Amino acid sequence: MLSPPSPWSAQLFWRRPRLRKKAPPLAMAFLLVVAVSTCHAAGKGIAKLYVSNSEGDDITVIDLATYRVIADIQVGEQVHGLCAPSDGRRLFTTIESENNLKVIDTTTDKVVDTIPLTGRPNQCASTPNGRYVCVPVRDRNSVDIVDMAARKVVKVLPVNLPHNCYDADNDAAMFVSSMGDQEIDLIDLNKMAYAKKIPVGGIPRPYAVSKDGKRLYAALSDFHGFVVATIPDQKIVARVELPPAPALACRLEPHTPTHGIELSPDGKELWVTSLADSGVYVYDIATNHLSRKIHIGKCPNWITFSPDGRYGAVSNSGSDDSSIIDTRTRRELARVKVGKSPKRLLALTVP
Repeated sequence: MLSPPSPWSAQLFWRRPRLRKKAPPLAMAFLLVVAVSTCHAAGKGIAKLYVSNSEGDDITVIDLATYRVIADIQVGEQVHGLCAPSDGRRLFTTIESENNLKVIDTTTDKVVDTIPLTGRPNQCASTPNGRYVCVPVRDRNSVDIVDMAARKVVKVLPVNLPHNCYDADNDAAMFVSSMGDQEIDLIDLNKMAYAKKIPVGGIPRPYAVSKDGKRLYAALSDFHGFVVATIPDQKIVARVELPPAPALACRLEPHTPTHGIELSPDGKELWVTSLADSGVYVYDIATNHLSRKIHIGKCPNWITFSPDGRYGAVSNSGSDDSSIIDTRTRRELARVKVGKSPKRLLALTVP
């Protein structure tokens, strides 16, 4: 991980140049062009945080370098899922009120395409190469597999009460959770068929999968913590409970004390949100040690990381904001106001 920003990172300091006269406007413009060109030549991108506002019709865009809102994308009522390929050039979002998947150009933050789905969608996931996007369809008990080049659903698989899709950095595999069967199902995208079904011992909520495809970490309904399962053996191997918390009083998730869980980009830590006590806990994968609570906003929901691992971000559905956390110091750097009832969020490096 990169070193955290200094306490002075929100401001820029430099030594005053020892010039008696200001540079002419033309010269300043030339220097600006050179600076921007050099930045592009070096292949640097912009770190953006996209936050879907579940009870609104928009996605809030935050610049992670400045912690400022830089755009608001109108996408349709009941915006739900967010996912993207690894190059960060496109963002995909599911819209419940319209039963479709929308494609956003992350350079312009404009909707550039709309793909019909077979029913009401939930949390989507994209393969790293962007070829396929999988979408749970809640009212059809199925999962849509969308071929993004063909711009259409090419396969529909049955799932008992589907909830979330997840990709563990694998172009040939995808996961979808079954709330009805209390399991996470592994899809072989080459065969367009199920390869494994992993029980989780309860109703699965958000979950995360290690990049080697061997371990699965799942939050469950009515459980303040998570379970660990081995994918090759399809067995639960651990049940980790978070510290005691007050009675849950979050309107959007009345039966889900843990609704955000994600592995750090290096795979060494599992970050877990606790809705009841407005906090985040960090679980060390190697030592099984649980950190102290990181205090953030009210009813923290989903969690994501910037691709470089420098920032963690959480949507606070009870306070309509998003917390940005320094992953090294485990301090909240900023709390940024977004739209109404934020849930899913995703951090990208946009070329």
